[in-house]
Amino acid sequence: MAARFELLVFDWDGTLLDSAGAIVGAITAACLDLGLPAPPAQRARYVIGLGLHDALRHVAPDLPEERYPQMVERYRHHYLAHDQELQLFDGAAAMIGELYAAGFTLAVATGKSRLGLERALRSSGLGGCFRASRCADECFSKPHPQMLEELMDELSVGRQRTLMIGDTTHDLLMAQNAGVACLAAAYGAHPEATLAALRPLACLREIEEMAQWLRMNA
Repeated sequence: MAARFELLVFDWDGTLLDSAGAIVGAITAACLDLGLPAPPAQRARYVIGLGLHDALRHVAPDLPEERYPQMVERYRHHYLAHDQELQLFDGAAAMIGELYAAGFTLAVATGKSRLGLERALRSSGLGGCFRASRCADECFSKPHPQMLEELMDELSVGRQRTLMIGDTTHDLLMAQNAGVACLAAAYGAHPEATLAALRPLACLREIEEMAQWLRMNA
């Protein structure tokens, strides 16, 4: 059977890397460092996948603009203190390796910075599997479609042959805004019901379910 999709674009945090807890912890610690109240966990999880500046503005909307660089510095301090401890979800590396071997074109669209993504690709050992990537410090933040549009242009793949895979509403809305199909990782940062409301092709509750869906449907 001919493949339905050629280009598979993965989000990173919460989709391949089990990092949602570390991100929430770093956001909370950064707020406390600046004398701000700790945000509710639901709000902190909501901003995962956004560019860092957009995420922190949502978490601390009353913080004066001139103090955002300080909050960014404190967030990075706390996140990087545990960065090397983070692991890919069980089965994620095998799934990416299988897709790469099957001939799919793989890419990453992430709220991480370029430096952060390059560090993550090196530590995960998956860097060689991805043909291209876009980061939040290079493009408009999700859900703007720029990341996907640039990836499709660079890799010469049309909308009908592109699939976005992510764990947040920001990922799914970016896909909708770019006119491409999307798949929801319901084991990540945002609740399954919230993801399902955006009508992805499927909501998958673990990596093995995702790998099986891609084998059968991609």
